[in-house]
Amino acid sequence: MQEEKYITASIVVYKENFKVLEKAIDSFLGSPLSKKLYVIDNSPSNEFKNKIQNDSVEYIYSNKNLGFGKGHNSILHKLTSKNKYHLILNPDVSFHPEILEKLVLKMESNEPLSMIAPRVLNTNNELLYTARRYPSLFELIFRFLGIFKKFTTTGEYKNQNHKQSFSPDFVQGSFMLFKTEDLLRLEGFDERYFMYMEDVDICRKIDLSRKRKLYFPATEIIHTHRKGSSKEFRLFFIHISSIIKYFIKWGFSSG
Repeated sequence: MQEEKYITASIVVYKENFKVLEKAIDSFLGSPLSKKLYVIDNSPSNEFKNKIQNDSVEYIYSNKNLGFGKGHNSILHKLTSKNKYHLILNPDVSFHPEILEKLVLKMESNEPLSMIAPRVLNTNNELLYTARRYPSLFELIFRFLGIFKKFTTTGEYKNQNHKQSFSPDFVQGSFMLFKTEDLLRLEGFDERYFMYMEDVDICRKIDLSRKRKLYFPATEIIHTHRKGSSKEFRLFFIHISSIIKYFIKWGFSSG
């Protein structure tokens, strides 16, 4: 049974707090499923190399900052037909290991699904609205500037019952469990996005493949949910750049 449900995961790190990262690693490795984890380190130094000692973990030092999507894509060539599921995992996420089995079982019971994601809580056990509608340009601009909050939250499915499963336009990329064959068919993330918007983009590609995404709140994770995009000029520039690339690629409507 474990061999049939062999699962891999990738975590891209950059100057992470190791204690926080360790929680994410331990959460994944605690699953009884047969598994392998790839830690792709984009940091300036490889100080984590000697701290991550486990036969189920492959540490990969990039020697440069590849970005989020390219970092995850860098290990796709290592996946084989035995790897039925692949998890895109943030370094600041923790969860009970049993949720992986629940998510896999749900995926196996629903043929058109390419990707599934759990309910996400912050460290105060408050719901984070990670399942969202595709954004409009104005929504992203207003959200970024912190204005017209009533307008910017319309895409968060706040009228939806978040204790029941539904198929959102996209889910944020802190925890995305893919059928490996579908992820490979999609060719992973679009590497033109250094960071931000790649999760929205890949969900668009799932739509084009005529398959589905599922928000599955019968499982839940904790996300530290660090914010920094609007506080540092470099991250601000990267975010704006990704937004521009996204709308040039997909058009300027939210549909």
